[in-house]
Amino acid sequence: MKTAVSLPERLYKDAEKAAKSMGIPRSQLFAKALEEYISHHKRDSVTEKLNEIYKNSTIESNIEEASLESIRELTKNDAW
Repeated sequence: MKTAVSLPERLYKDAEKAAKSMGIPRSQLFAKALEEYISHHKRDSVTEKLNEIYKNSTIESNIEEASLESIRELTKNDAW
């Protein structure tokens, strides 16, 4: 699909140079850059949502307690 966008002159020139050095059309460079940008922000969104879910979770303290209990059980008959 064709679209028109306005870019600062410096960014346009940098994109021209990058596309030329990569041996790809400028439009392909823009498409790849936009694809990566969107993908990056989708991952950020997922991370933020997971952080919010686990923010008030007691799972970490439960794991620590379970680990401590496991160590006690495994070492209860050890002679120190």
